[in-house]
Amino acid sequence: MRVHDVVGIGLGPFNLGLACLAEPLPDLDCVFLEARSEFSWHPGMLLPDATLQVPFLADLVTLADPTSPFSFLAYLKEVGRLYPFYVRESFYPMRREYDAYCRWAADRLRSLEFDRAVTSVEWDEAVDGGAYAVRSTDPGTGEQHTHWGRHLVLGVGTRPHQPPALRDLDGPAWHSSRYLEVRDDLLARPDVTVVGSGQSAAEIFSDLLASADPDVQLRWVTRSPRFFPLEYTKLTLELTSPEYSAHFRSLPPERRERLLASQAGLYKGISGDLVDQVHEQLYRRSLTDARPPQLLTAAEVTACTHDGDRFDLTLHHQETDETFHLTTSALVTATGYRAEVPPFLTPVADRIRWDERGRPVASEHFTVDHDDRSVFVQNAELHTHGFVAPDLGMGAWRNSVILARVLGHEPYPVERRVAFQEFGVPAPQPTEVAR
Repeated sequence: MRVHDVVGIGLGPFNLGLACLAEPLPDLDCVFLEARSEFSWHPGMLLPDATLQVPFLADLVTLADPTSPFSFLAYLKEVGRLYPFYVRESFYPMRREYDAYCRWAADRLRSLEFDRAVTSVEWDEAVDGGAYAVRSTDPGTGEQHTHWGRHLVLGVGTRPHQPPALRDLDGPAWHSSRYLEVRDDLLARPDVTVVGSGQSAAEIFSDLLASADPDVQLRWVTRSPRFFPLEYTKLTLELTSPEYSAHFRSLPPERRERLLASQAGLYKGISGDLVDQVHEQLYRRSLTDARPPQLLTAAEVTACTHDGDRFDLTLHHQETDETFHLTTSALVTATGYRAEVPPFLTPVADRIRWDERGRPVASEHFTVDHDDRSVFVQNAELHTHGFVAPDLGMGAWRNSVILARVLGHEPYPVERRVAFQEFGVPAPQPTEVAR
């Protein structure tokens, strides 16, 4: 029986980055299990003009190991695109380009196993002094598999989220995660309404503006008071740092929740260039006889019904405190994603720390087990570590911390301080001795 040092469950960019950093380490045996048949990163939103909101240095490995053969620059060199990327003079890769890079990296790893849908995780005290038995099923063949590991890294990602008023709708209503899949259907509709506040909503609305017939009624509804641009100033970027994460973690839970709610513009906003692009599209459209699009702010959808032909939306205007109605033939809900506790953890739930809302409580090492050493999470710690959790730029740093905890030494140096500013109350300054 083979007992791995690490069993990773799920394969998004974070666990893929961990696999890349673990690959050259001679003292580490890892396996990563993925339910799908191949790596795929947000396939429904790989729009032709969409770019990452982080620079290329926030790839799978570079901020932990700039010499790694799994870097984005190594990928560009191998596929013959390094000089075109250099001449382009943009730090921000295309989203499709990033997906292709991740697939390239996945193809070069020996530790990945696809078609492994994990069904349960159990603690087996009799195996090698104690190990986790990870049971999975091949979705295509039904074949059962078991992998044992001393450590688990949960990288199952987040799930599409629908607010209560927009859940379980009949008819042509789709979450933004399926946009490209249903795009042709949407373009054939007489009117389309996009509901959402962030980057995905803006990208979809921009794409519809560019592609829909002039007589199609397009509408963008957001409950935000305005179309918030992503705040991207340098001192604000320092909040995506180990120091700020530690400061956030030190706050009481209720204060963390309030702080997160106030920080939506720091990680849920729209890139400034895209905001300007949408305005330019609206301006050009206004010079034609095309049907004017409708953009509504501070409008929250409180109910929705479908009569077999059209949706009837009930909305509450949060500034005027008025209720009004809109009808539309198709809906795209760009309402984000949420972390969920996977059912396969039920057999080991007693080994994990939970908060009063049933969420795992992550330590400074990203462990969630009571012993603080064997179960790690990736992007499931927003409520404990702050908005750095989903940030691609912090993925390599978090993986460096995880590897150090697993191995007992740092194969990749872990930065403790990267920001110029201080968060929280500063340490007392030493008193000068008078001479």
